[in-house]
This record gives sequence, structure tokens and C-alpha cells, in this order.
Amino acid sequence: MKKIAASVALSTLAATGVEARPDGSATGQQISRVGTRASVAGPEENFTGRVRVDPLFAATPEVNASSAYVTFEPGARSAWHTHPAGQRLIVMSGVGLTQEAGKPIQEIHPGDVIECPPDIKHWHGAAPKTAMTHLAVTGVVNGKSVEWMEKVTDEEYNAR
Repeated sequence: MKKIAASVALSTLAATGVEARPDGSATGQQISRVGTRASVAGPEENFTGRVRVDPLFAATPEVNASSAYVTFEPGARSAWHTHPAGQRLIVMSGVGLTQEAGKPIQEIHPGDVIECPPDIKHWHGAAPKTAMTHLAVTGVVNGKSVEWMEKVTDEEYNAR
């Protein structure tokens, strides 16, 4: 399987004019053009409300993190979850909420950077009347970036 993946990576890079190492990793800059990555809906089992995920990049051997823009419609939020290697969120627009288990809900605004340490139970999403988009950069351990848990109840969400 690794040989197939390396072969595909080599041929893909060759087609774009980027040189590659034998393992398929690039030796120079790569540009992933806007419009080449499809947006997806946040899965119902992991989110409450309407959520759109716009993937930016996947983890690689060189950069062991993935990234996406995540847009939450008003009142939408993630389920409780943890990240084995942590996560950084940068609020891009709107007003959001985030909460670490056992602590008060925090309001977040454009330009705020939220550092979620490894294995800390938390959730994040939009404020009740305002959409919110954040840029998420998430570390990966052994191919895993998140451990999903129970959904945030309306009572928990409205507790502030």
C-alpha cells in the first residue's frame, strides 16, 4: 500500500512540475489551489446545527497537523471532544463560544487565538445569534486528530 501511495504521489507531483523524493514527499513548495478541496457538512453525530468544514491541508510526515476553516451557523456547535496532540483555533469572523469541561463558557471574537492542549475536553461553536468561522490547526498522533464524545446539550450551551 505504501508503494502505491508513493507512486500516486510521485506521479501527481510530476504532473504539477514539483520534484519528489522516493517516498513521495515534495522537495519544494506546493500550491493547493482554491476550489480543488470540496466543502463538507459537519457530521450530525459530531455537531449540533449547521456546520460547514472547508479543508485546507491534511497531515503529512513533514507537517504532522491538519487544517480547515469551520463555519458554524448561529447556535451550532461541536460535541465535547479532545485532541491527542492539541489544537489551535483562530477566529476569523463572527462571534463564538468555547468551553473547557468544568470551566465557564468563554465568548470568542475575530483575531482571538484559542489554544486547546492535548487531551483537554472542550467544545466550540457559534454564539446563539451570530455565525462564527474559525481556522483550526490540529495535531495528529498515530493518524488520529480528535476523540469525539457526547453532544453539548442545550442546557450546557445556554448556561452562560
